[in-house]
Amino acid sequence: MAADGESSNFLYEDKLTQEEKGGAGTENKDENDLVLSDVTVEEWIEKQEFKSTKDVEVPQKMSDRVIGQDRAVDVMKKAAAQKRHMMLIGEPGTGKSMLANSMVEYLPKEELQDIVAYSNPEDENEPRVRVFPAGRGKQVVAQQKAQAAAQKTQKNSSYMYACAGIVILGFLGTILLSNYYILFISLFAVMIILLFARNPVMTRNDSSYVPKLLVGHDANDMPPFVDATGTHSGALLGDVRHDPYQSGGLETPAHNRLEAGDIHRANKGVLYIDEINTLRMESQQSLLTAMQEHKMAITGQSERSSGALVKSEPVPCDFVLVCAGNLDAMKGMHPALRSRIRGYGYEIYMRTTMPDTDQHRTDIVRFVAQEVRKDEKIPHFDKFAVGEVIKEAQRRAGRKGRLTLRFRELGGLIRVAGDLAVSRSAGIVTRDDVLAAMVNARSLEQQMADRQIESSKAYQLFNIEGAKVGQVNGLAALDPGTGMAEYSGIMLPIVAEVTPAQVKDGGKLIATGKLGEIAKEAVDNITAVIKKFSDKKMSEMDVHLEYIGTYDGVEGDSASITMTTVILSAMENIPIRQDLAMTGSLNVRGRVLPVGAVTAKLEAAASSGIKIALVPADNVKDVMIRNKYYKTMDVYGVTTYRDVAEYAFVDCPEKTALLERLLPLNPDGKSTAFKLEPPKEYDYSEEELALEKQLDEEERKPPEEPVPAPAEPVPEEVPAAEPAPEPAPTTKSE
Repeated sequence: MAADGESSNFLYEDKLTQEEKGGAGTENKDENDLVLSDVTVEEWIEKQEFKSTKDVEVPQKMSDRVIGQDRAVDVMKKAAAQKRHMMLIGEPGTGKSMLANSMVEYLPKEELQDIVAYSNPEDENEPRVRVFPAGRGKQVVAQQKAQAAAQKTQKNSSYMYACAGIVILGFLGTILLSNYYILFISLFAVMIILLFARNPVMTRNDSSYVPKLLVGHDANDMPPFVDATGTHSGALLGDVRHDPYQSGGLETPAHNRLEAGDIHRANKGVLYIDEINTLRMESQQSLLTAMQEHKMAITGQSERSSGALVKSEPVPCDFVLVCAGNLDAMKGMHPALRSRIRGYGYEIYMRTTMPDTDQHRTDIVRFVAQEVRKDEKIPHFDKFAVGEVIKEAQRRAGRKGRLTLRFRELGGLIRVAGDLAVSRSAGIVTRDDVLAAMVNARSLEQQMADRQIESSKAYQLFNIEGAKVGQVNGLAALDPGTGMAEYSGIMLPIVAEVTPAQVKDGGKLIATGKLGEIAKEAVDNITAVIKKFSDKKMSEMDVHLEYIGTYDGVEGDSASITMTTVILSAMENIPIRQDLAMTGSLNVRGRVLPVGAVTAKLEAAASSGIKIALVPADNVKDVMIRNKYYKTMDVYGVTTYRDVAEYAFVDCPEKTALLERLLPLNPDGKSTAFKLEPPKEYDYSEEELALEKQLDEEERKPPEEPVPAPAEPVPEEVPAAEPAPEPAPTTKSE
C-alpha cells in the first residue's frame, strides 16, 4: 500500500497485526513503525536531503547516540535516577559500554568526596581515613605538605646558623689564642652537624606524617566513570605497595603506601566491568561485600608483600555497578553477586537487530557521521557511500526487514573505507571506497573460508561441471564462535556409496566426518523420507556417507536435503548436477525447513562457480546477496523434497520414476519451487560523480580567513593652541 503524505512515495509493508501494535512490552519505541518493504536503499538514499555526513547533526548526550536499544536506554535512565545496579548481556559491539558511559549523565547530583589517608600513631598498620568535600581534600594535603616543607626549611636554617656561629667562634678563638686547633675543632663540629642534618632517617621523618590523597575531585566534576574491565584484585579493590626498606627508620609509613582501588575511585559514580565472568570468584565476593556495605578497607593483596598486615579504616565506595558480558558470562558469575543485581537492579538482554524502518535507516546515517567525527582522521561520507553502509547493515542482520545492531564491526568497515579515501588523497568517501573496504575488512573467519574454498578447488574436492552419481555440493557456514564476526559460508562436498549389506536384512547407514549430535539425528530423520519414496530396500544394503574435509566437525541439520539427495543418487543411480549446490533442513514428511546463514552460504556458492543454488522457501526473505552474484548464479526457493529432486537430478528415466513417487509431497502435481529475482539495480554514476566532484572541491578548498574589521580612524594630532577639527559625519567619534 502507498504511504500517507506527499513527502514520500515509498511503499511499506505492515508486518504487525493490530493486536500486536497495541500490545505492551515492545523493545523499541518505534518497534511498531512500518517496515520498509519494497523500498530499496538506493531509492531511499536518493530522496535524502543531506549531501554528506558533514551535514548530519550528532547529539551531544552519549545516551542519545545509542541506536536500536530504546528499552535499554529507558531502563538505564531509571537505574541511574534510583542508583540501581545493572547487568548488560549481549553480543559484542551492541552498545553495552556506551550505555554504561552515558549512565553518569543521569545520576542524581550528589556532592563528590575526597578521600585522604592519615598516619595512625596508635597502630601504624591501620592508617586512618578521612572524607572531605570535593576539592577540600586536595587543599588539606597541600597545606600539610607546605607546613612540612616550612618546618624542614626552618630546621635547615637552624643548622646553618649553628654552623656559621661555630665557624665564627673558631676563627675568633684562633685569632685570640693563636691556636689553630680551635679552628680545626670548629670545622669538625660543623661536619658532624651537617652529617646529622643530611641523615636519611631525619629527612624521611620530616614528611612521614603528611597525609596522602587517595581519591580527589574538583568541585564541578561529573560523577566518575571507572572502567575496571580486566583488572586484577589489587587494582579493583585497592592494595598496599611493597616497601623494600622495612626497618632501621627507613621504612615508608603505611598510609603513604595505600593505593585506592577502582571501587573507591568510583565512589558516587559508576563502576563498569565488562566480561564479568573473567573476574576471580574471590574478587567477585569482595565486590559483593563492597556493594552491600558501601565501604571497604584497603588491605595488602599479596601475602609476600610488606603490606600484607596493613589494613586501613573502611574507605567509602558507594558506586553503581554496571557489569556486562556475553551469554556465557552468567555461568561464570558468583550466584550471590547476580542475585544482588537482580534484587537491587536490572538485567538487560541487548538486541542484535532492529526493524528496517525509515527512522532506523536515518539512525545509521547518524552513526556514520558519529564514527567520522570520533575518528578525526578520515573524511566524511557522501550519501551514496552511506547507502552502501546501510545495505551492509541489512546483509549482516541476516533477515529481510532487519538491520544489524553490531555497530563495532560496522564501524570497522567505515574506518577502512575512510583510510582508502585518504590513501587516494580524496576529500570525501565514495561508494567505491565502501565496496573496496568490504574486501579489505573481511573478518578472519571469512578469510579462512576463502582459503578453504581455494584449497578445495585446487585439490578438486568438489566439482562445478558435469554430472556425477553419489556426489553433491552442499553449503555450510563457519561458526565464528568468538562472537566477533558474522557467519562465513563454505562449500561442503558430500559423497555416498552403496554396498551389499554384510548381514542379511541388516543394512546400515554409516556417516563419517565428525558429525555432532544434531547432525547425527538429522541422518536418522532423512532415512524416513528415503525408505518411503525409494523403491530400493535400505535393509539390503550398507550406505556409506562421507563429508569431505570436515576436520573441525559438522553440527546442525542444514545438510538434510543434501544428504537425502546424495543417498538417493547412489541408491537409484541418478546423476546429480555438479554446478548446483543446496542447503536446507528436511522433516520426516519431506518438507524443507529453514536454516541459518543463507546469505553467507549463497555468497560462498557463487564465489565457487556454482550456477544454481537451492534454499528453503522460508529463507527467501533472508537472502541479501549482492546483485553481482545474481549475474552468475540462479537461486531457487524450494518447499518440498520433490522440488529439490526436480532441480538436483539430471533428466533420466530413473529421475522421472522418482518424481512420480514423490508426487504426494506436491498434492496438485506442480512444482512449488520459484526463482529469486535480483533487486532492481540503479545507475547513479553521473549523479555520484557530480556529487563527489562538488564535495571533494568543497573539502579541498582552504577555509576562508576572517576579514578583519575596518580600523577606526585615529584623529591627527593638532597643536594645543588650535581647536581640533570636527569629525566627519560618517565617522564614529571617539
